[in-house]
Amino acid sequence: MARETHKSRGTGGVQSVERAFELLEILATMGGTGALGDLAARADLPAPTIHRLARTLLGMGYLRQLPNRHYSLGPKLIRLGESAAHLVGTWSRPHLLELVERTGETANMALMDNDMAVYVAQVPSPHSMRMFTEVGRRVYPHCTGVGKALLMQLPNDSVRALVSRTGMPASTENSHTTPEELLADIELCRSRGYAVDEGEQEVGVRCFAVPVPDAPSLTAISISGPAARVTLKSATEVTPLLKRVARDIASEFDKEAAG
Repeated sequence: MARETHKSRGTGGVQSVERAFELLEILATMGGTGALGDLAARADLPAPTIHRLARTLLGMGYLRQLPNRHYSLGPKLIRLGESAAHLVGTWSRPHLLELVERTGETANMALMDNDMAVYVAQVPSPHSMRMFTEVGRRVYPHCTGVGKALLMQLPNDSVRALVSRTGMPASTENSHTTPEELLADIELCRSRGYAVDEGEQEVGVRCFAVPVPDAPSLTAISISGPAARVTLKSATEVTPLLKRVARDIASEFDKEAAG
């Protein structure tokens, strides 16, 4: 049967546009770079079709071609990503504010971007002694609560591949420095449904974090504060609240998609 050339049968959308975005998404899952043949195989499309799409995106600045002839995500996507992250931060703020009001601690939201966790929203604690992280800050996922909540959503092989690319520098003496240590922690996080940062990013700070389910990209939220206030015992109250707020944020994504 011949391929449809103008509209996609499943969604009523323009097929070439769908394929272009699919190509970008495939590249993102491949770590941002890929060879033409690999892209064609993953997209289940002929190489000439992928080549035409890639050349179009290349001309628009959404792809780059590397010296080894592989394609990578282009710089023009940064502006789109920054604008989208700003909007996500704006409409997630009321939900983070609820976390602060209920727990008294700083609430954060982060996305996975090019193997790093990037903070896209924060509402600070009212306490004079509180945690503060600049929106836009990028951190290694292996030693932060939100980072581990992002990694929870990946298969173990992908976690291994990610840390092999980024390395595992230690921020404190509590940071994981081997994939085996990290994966054991990630398995524990999955089994209990939340991640804990035990002074792995900053000594004396504890953080509870959970994934935002079914978000368009890997997303997590957290509360963090001094370990003397954010006790392990408090997890029984804090983490159900985090999970409920994460579901509320997920519903916001659904509204935007339906929008």
